[in-house]
Amino acid sequence: MDTAEGRPGPDATTSTTPWELGRVVGRGPAHDPLASVRTPNDPTFDVFLSGTVFLDIIFTGLAGPPTSGTEIYTDGMGCSPGGVANLAIALSRLGLRTSLAAAFGHDVYGAFCRRTLEQQEGVDLSTSREFPNWHSPVTVSLAYQADRSLITHAHEPPLPADEMIRTSGLPRTRAAFVDLGPEMEDWTHQAGADGARIFADVGWDPTEQWSSALLDRLSACYAFMPNTPEALAYTRTDTPEAALAKLGDLVPVAVVTRGSKGALAIDNETGEYADVPALPVEALDATGAGDVFAAGFVTSTLAGWPLLHRLRFANLCAALSVQHFGGSLSAPGWADIAGWWQVAKRVPGLGDIAKDYSFLDDVVPHDPVGAVRRASATIGFQTEGIEP
Repeated sequence: MDTAEGRPGPDATTSTTPWELGRVVGRGPAHDPLASVRTPNDPTFDVFLSGTVFLDIIFTGLAGPPTSGTEIYTDGMGCSPGGVANLAIALSRLGLRTSLAAAFGHDVYGAFCRRTLEQQEGVDLSTSREFPNWHSPVTVSLAYQADRSLITHAHEPPLPADEMIRTSGLPRTRAAFVDLGPEMEDWTHQAGADGARIFADVGWDPTEQWSSALLDRLSACYAFMPNTPEALAYTRTDTPEAALAKLGDLVPVAVVTRGSKGALAIDNETGEYADVPALPVEALDATGAGDVFAAGFVTSTLAGWPLLHRLRFANLCAALSVQHFGGSLSAPGWADIAGWWQVAKRVPGLGDIAKDYSFLDDVVPHDPVGAVRRASATIGFQTEGIEP
């Protein structure tokens, strides 16, 4: 990844903000999807989140997973920040002012992830911490036949997010994104009390107990966006529709994603219900697609779009992401979205899609915006000058 080695970083004597820096260094002119709703009294950030950043090493083009005692070769490989970085970068690429609290190791992996997030992608890391004797988490992803296998090496961070945030202070933000399990961090409740909308997701329960007590935490949330297996397990229901109805009693906005079948959602504040199919695409690597979907939904929600448009936009963002490898750096920018829309309007046989997405005429940038960078096989350009 040829990120901006040798280019200027943030200068404390200037008014350059992290997201402005990311666009100047890595991507060119920015598009602000919230421009029409911003006011002088807005919070500093649009979204704040915390979690673990992994170095993801992704191998693609495999016919299948390796079997015992064999070695296989592939010509597809990429490196990118992963874990919570998938969502942070996807949000930032869509123009949201994004801040992340995470631990970083003082090693080549941590330096690569930190510099990619902060300097290339414009994610604010003012509440993050670097720990000299902590090994950065690493995940190897093997992508094959629209599926993947993962191998991860990781240790618990030296400090939980609450302690890092307590030291720096929780920044003002219009929204926050949290993982409900194993338990919500204290900063989430503080953000909600300060007026932030809390968007929540949940990971797979390795115990497969699917405790319903987890759903009690939704009382602090504005929106909840599980996938179908998670939604069915936690609600003890048999269909995505039944799960959505149950979740809709617990949060103002509930979304259930269905992978290649699309997504459905209900917004109790507006009385809207929507059920949309996924876009037909050939997937190269599905890593991070759920995070990119969430970024699209958060962005369009904060922009005040109708629920149907929010679901379709989130589906589009996810569909564009799976056509590239590397979870975080597969996320689309506005140039990708505008480019897809220009083609979709002109390709014969896509009449329904063009009609369904006609709202994009009013939201995509009409002036050129900078392209985003994709994952590549090496992190060597970023290792120069980094102390061991």
